[in-house]
Amino acid sequence: MKTVFVLSALAIAASASAASHPFNAKDLAMMQRVSDPQLSADGAHAAFSVRRTDWEANKGVSSVWLLDLARKGAQSQRVTDEALGANSPQFSPDGKTLYFLATAKDSTQLWSLPVAGGAPAQVTHLPLDVDNFRISPDGTTVLFSAQMYEDCKDLQCTRDKLDARARDKATGEVYTRLFVRHWDTWSDHRRGQLFIMPLNGASKPVLLTQGIDGDVPSKPFGDNSEYVFSPDGKTVYFDVRIAGKTEAWSTNFDVYAVPADGSAAPKNLTAENPAWDGYPLPSHDGKTLYYLAMKVPGFEADRFGIMALDLASGKTREIDPQWDRSAGPMQLSRDGKTLFTTTDDNGNHALFAVDIASGRATPLLGDGTVYGFGVQGDHILAARADFSHPADLYTLTTRGKQLAQVTHFNAAQLADIRFSKATWYSFKGWNGDTVHGYVMPPVDAQPGHKYPVVFLIHGGPQGAWTNEFHYRWNPQTYAGAGFAVVTVNFHGSTGYGQAFTDAISQHWGDRPLEDLQKGWTAALEQFKFLDGNNACAAGASYGGYMTYWIAGVWNQPWKCLVDHDGVFDSRMMGYATEELWFDEHEHGGTQYEHPQNYEKFNPIDHVKDWRVPMLVIHSDRDYRIPLSQGLGAFTALQRRGIPSEFLRFPDESHWVQKPHNSVLWHDTVNAWLKKWTAP
Repeated sequence: MKTVFVLSALAIAASASAASHPFNAKDLAMMQRVSDPQLSADGAHAAFSVRRTDWEANKGVSSVWLLDLARKGAQSQRVTDEALGANSPQFSPDGKTLYFLATAKDSTQLWSLPVAGGAPAQVTHLPLDVDNFRISPDGTTVLFSAQMYEDCKDLQCTRDKLDARARDKATGEVYTRLFVRHWDTWSDHRRGQLFIMPLNGASKPVLLTQGIDGDVPSKPFGDNSEYVFSPDGKTVYFDVRIAGKTEAWSTNFDVYAVPADGSAAPKNLTAENPAWDGYPLPSHDGKTLYYLAMKVPGFEADRFGIMALDLASGKTREIDPQWDRSAGPMQLSRDGKTLFTTTDDNGNHALFAVDIASGRATPLLGDGTVYGFGVQGDHILAARADFSHPADLYTLTTRGKQLAQVTHFNAAQLADIRFSKATWYSFKGWNGDTVHGYVMPPVDAQPGHKYPVVFLIHGGPQGAWTNEFHYRWNPQTYAGAGFAVVTVNFHGSTGYGQAFTDAISQHWGDRPLEDLQKGWTAALEQFKFLDGNNACAAGASYGGYMTYWIAGVWNQPWKCLVDHDGVFDSRMMGYATEELWFDEHEHGGTQYEHPQNYEKFNPIDHVKDWRVPMLVIHSDRDYRIPLSQGLGAFTALQRRGIPSEFLRFPDESHWVQKPHNSVLWHDTVNAWLKKWTAP
């Protein structure tokens, strides 16, 4: 293996360049994806991950890169062989060593390399994969998570059980509680648990979460922002939802403290709050623990307030009660007076600085979407994207000054692509509230012409259309195919205040529908290039639910519909989905206690009024909204004699992610749209 792979981002991107053309699905699939920005202690070096698409292998290939920020004009360097699939870089406290995860011989372990130059070397040789990690403040130990069987006490016990299971010819699995499956994976009775061990391997890993019946970090998307060392390295803080029999309908995460040597059991620090507490971050002096907290039990989209816990007295206070935004994982300024976080904000996902004393939140990077950031001293390194630019790295000061782009990973490819430009608009929606959305004309639109329209409905429903470069529902793919795009951030969307987000609960079919109808009318009035008589509506997840709903209650404007992984039968969804807290909160309780709530806006009850041609898309491994929902809808369409198609992905989840599947998805959708909007 070479010591350093010196490849500039521009050189790699150049290989993908082609003649000037409107943006398309293949362009989307082939973009390099920059993520996980990290800064060395002195701010002189940046480390990050890059995912490149291997089209022939039909997968993404990840590697770790370094950039010398202190050297003007320096190019990014790939420092890991792509065969390792390296990711999750993290500098040692002194900045001299870079740690990361890599996979060799089917085992994912911790690796390292000298920042000054040298060969990568495997650090851990554990019997199980390392899922994620943190290096201790003194740089001598590693805190990591691994999947361990519930009745095991160490890693080898789990390894032995896995090997025995592989030899067993019987394939049945017995379950006594939920979850039996989650997101895209069936439970095998293993849980993510925290371990600690010396980096020199002088002793075996010590289990820190002994007796914790839950996953650390949380599944399916948790990471090392859910656990952290104290500044002196003697304590570990983590958040977890204790599973028991209620895991599938509880959002009661709590923050725990445990001695880093494992000498005592974890202690719950936030037991008084029955809602979600998480993402702990200690102050530099170790006296205060900052964390995020919701107030409504059983609600995953409640506002995350920033809390400060005095570890000596146990008293807590909310830092930002007047800031009507939901904070994300935080980082602390060098002087300990400011917290940095990201949040949805008026159509952007912005980076903010929050003053700890006053709670005042100041936007630092607000135009576009910030996917991740690192803070060291007076410097911030952020991964930022917008409608026409996939994520690249930017530097700025902690005061939001001197913004500079420092990577250009897709520059050559982007130079050959023609994009559309989005225009934000607003109108009066439900309850007279101001509602926002954006409109995109087709690429190369000509003045005075009208164009067919795709009306996109976002999922969540507590989500939003934001200024980002989305890898599944990217509006530029439709604009590049000749369609105008209209979106609406209806009531329920995030980034407009918690009351606006809350308004959709128990109102899936009326308030957001009113916003969509009024938003459609307003768009047609404001943007004359929209051909309102030649339009299709499309959505996924909640957007798919709404597509099924409008098929029965608002079908007049549409030439066709596209439904991806939508809820067709609200009643069965309440039993077949995995995260029960979501459906139960959104419908005001369980189906057996409040059946009328599930029938109030149930698309299946309006099939008799369906008449618009529909493309239905669903995946076998979607356990959030199971396959039977899509199959049921397609059956209804076929039984009623409505022109319809069904696209099934046997190897995808709630999201379609494999490169060839993504292109097939877009090609099928665009062919359907063109079929029904053709002159």
